[in-house]
Amino acid sequence: MLSVLLGAIGIVSIIFLAIHVARDLRLLNSASSDNVQWTLSQAEVEFVEFQLHLATLDAADPADIKMLRRDFDIFYSRIRTLSQSSLYADLRKQFEFFDSLTNVERFLDQTVDEIDADDAGLVAALPDMRERADDIRKSVRRMSNSGLNFFARDSDLRRNSVAVTLMQMAFGVTALLVALLLLSLYLGVLNRQNIRRRSEVIEASKRMKVVTSTALDAVIVANAEGYILDFNTAAEQIFGYTAQEALGKELGTMIVPDQYREAHEAGMQRMRDQGERRVVGKGRIKLEAKRKSGDSFPVELAVQSATTSEGEIYIAFLRDISTQVEAERELVMARDRAMAGEKAKTDFLATMSHEIRTPLNGLLGNLTLLSETKLSAKQSRYIKNMDTSGKLLMSHISDVLDITKYDAGKLRLRPIEMDISLLLQDIVDNQSGAASANGTTLEWSWITAPVNWIRADRDRIQHILMNVIGNAVKFTHDGQVVIQVETNQQAGQAPELQITISDSGIGMTEELQKQIFDDFMTGDSSYDREVGGTGLGLGIAQRFVKALGGRIDVASNVGQGSTFSIRFPIEPIDAPDLKIAQRKPVAQASGCAILLVEDNEINRVVAREMLTAAGHLVTEAHNGSEAVEIAQDIRFDLILMDISMPILDGRGATRAIRAGQGMSANTPIVALTANAMAEEQETFLSDGMNDILTKPLVRKDLLTVIAKYVQSNEAQANPPETASAPVATRYLDELRDTLGVDQLQSLLDRYTQEVERTISAFSDPAQRNLPEIAALAHRLAGSSASMGAMEMRAGFLAIETSAKADDQVRTDEWIAGLPAIWARTRPLLQAERRTAPRTRQ
Repeated sequence: MLSVLLGAIGIVSIIFLAIHVARDLRLLNSASSDNVQWTLSQAEVEFVEFQLHLATLDAADPADIKMLRRDFDIFYSRIRTLSQSSLYADLRKQFEFFDSLTNVERFLDQTVDEIDADDAGLVAALPDMRERADDIRKSVRRMSNSGLNFFARDSDLRRNSVAVTLMQMAFGVTALLVALLLLSLYLGVLNRQNIRRRSEVIEASKRMKVVTSTALDAVIVANAEGYILDFNTAAEQIFGYTAQEALGKELGTMIVPDQYREAHEAGMQRMRDQGERRVVGKGRIKLEAKRKSGDSFPVELAVQSATTSEGEIYIAFLRDISTQVEAERELVMARDRAMAGEKAKTDFLATMSHEIRTPLNGLLGNLTLLSETKLSAKQSRYIKNMDTSGKLLMSHISDVLDITKYDAGKLRLRPIEMDISLLLQDIVDNQSGAASANGTTLEWSWITAPVNWIRADRDRIQHILMNVIGNAVKFTHDGQVVIQVETNQQAGQAPELQITISDSGIGMTEELQKQIFDDFMTGDSSYDREVGGTGLGLGIAQRFVKALGGRIDVASNVGQGSTFSIRFPIEPIDAPDLKIAQRKPVAQASGCAILLVEDNEINRVVAREMLTAAGHLVTEAHNGSEAVEIAQDIRFDLILMDISMPILDGRGATRAIRAGQGMSANTPIVALTANAMAEEQETFLSDGMNDILTKPLVRKDLLTVIAKYVQSNEAQANPPETASAPVATRYLDELRDTLGVDQLQSLLDRYTQEVERTISAFSDPAQRNLPEIAALAHRLAGSSASMGAMEMRAGFLAIETSAKADDQVRTDEWIAGLPAIWARTRPLLQAERRTAPRTRQ
């Protein structure tokens, strides 16, 4: 009711005020209109005064003439006001006023020069001036009347407009008051709702207090000055203070450790002065807190702020994470132990590799020396079998090391320029003997356009393909193994090479397919008994494929064969410019002074025998310290340095020799090591060594590295021999001893058919496609080498070389001479022994 009464009083007051405002506006509007109308009337009055003065002028009286000029100037000024003032802009738009004003201005323009003339001139112009003044009198009158009429009408319109505006204002104010009245009613409703909500907030606050008091995390509320306003039950349990002890106390002194107190107080002061917040609203952070007992412990803290009637407050949520931190610490310790164990495993494998390779070096080296003595055919076969087993053992050691390097993330790729087609052909040639022994055909081809030259890790790709193709050959009898190669490329991605190896062998079960890439997985026991193996090959192949950025898959059915699909990205490159050169045996340096540094007696004997047999002078040292002393006084052509030795190891000895000024300070040093870890081998080179030979030592590798680093002062006494016979009969004897007559005859028959088909194909002009000729000649060169047909091998290599050089004429010449070579070779390829077996001297 009070709000209604107040509204009514407001309405009455506004109506009363509106009436008075309207009246004041009318009075103000009348004064303005009167002033404008007075100006119009005064213009006519001033013209009349000028005209009367003009009629009664005493020409002899200069004062009277001056008064006439004044009257004219006043009238002239009045007319200029009417023609230029903005107050009369709307009036000048009226035709009657504008026409009259134009006539008056014309009169003024005609008269002004006469008025401004001297007295004599003015007196002479008086008659004419009086006549024009009489003529213009009507225009002045009409101008004044039209102006007064216009402003009278305009004043009426203005008054009516103001009255209407005021009435509208009155109605608007009235409506506003009504709205205010309704608003007051609505506010009353809201007030009742606020009362209800206030009670709800109070209840919610009570519930929140129950929640915070039962929360597992400490909840501490503090004001901007850092004094505690609330301290829940969990905070009492965590920090050891009661709520009564904590309330009103400074937060820093209660829970902040002494060593962090200064930083805490600086942060609070910075937040009060500059508003800088480094913790508030930043989520969870970890720091240390202090209990009542003074013990520090880790907590997880989250701080939020809120604005209240008492100012800004800060709510801190703290959780005791002592147990969590301890668990994390134990987890880190467990991780460190695991990493240490992994390193220990790697170190163990490296050590075991060295320890196994060292006696293996002695074993294989002595077998090499033994094979050069006079032996019977049976003894030669036994030694060859022992050598094969030793090399197989070395392969197993390398496989284990490769797995370790991959799993430790240390397997690094070494991409080089390579011919993938040539690699595949070499692998097929290598496996063709085993395939023939199983009665299996082995062939390969491109499905898409060949992409021969790529940049990739040749060693890894060779390892992958040798494992997969070798398995396909081992498990396939009287069947076929087909290798298909193609390239695929999707938009925006690198081209991908896909190699599919399909065989018609025994196949695999679904369960075996899921496990085939696991380490030490060799299938069932029948597989083990039939083909043997450690089961590491496909596991390593899968690791290498992944390292190349690709994948390997298998699909198989029992009794129907298996298909392995290998895919990895490649970088195609242009074929490099190949310099055509004849293949010559590596030159060997003779009569060199070599310092052999080796602590193992057996290895030392093996290396010494190999070196002395090649005509070199060998000086021995049992450890690195002896080597440094000897190298100080004697100049050697080459130093062969073992790595692991007592007193001073090979690395330290190399650094000492290089740092000294002895006779052999600049002599090439080659490491002899059983350590196959690439990372450690790189450190050997950084110590000043020139090259590395991995144990077990192979005569060919040993003599090659000597020839590489030693320039012999003597001419070669015996130049390399060239094959004078079409067939290496000694090699045939070895094959006969190894395979037996029947198996050798089967291989020779297949080789004979293959050669005769190739000669026939070469003689067909329609088959003269140089790339195909080169590929076929390369394959036959490998087969010829396997059978000991050295002259045929040389012929096929010449055809391959000229075909790859796009030399059609030279290719045709070699093809034309191939039948004559075959005619000399064919009679010598006999499975039965025709001469007594040769013994090795």
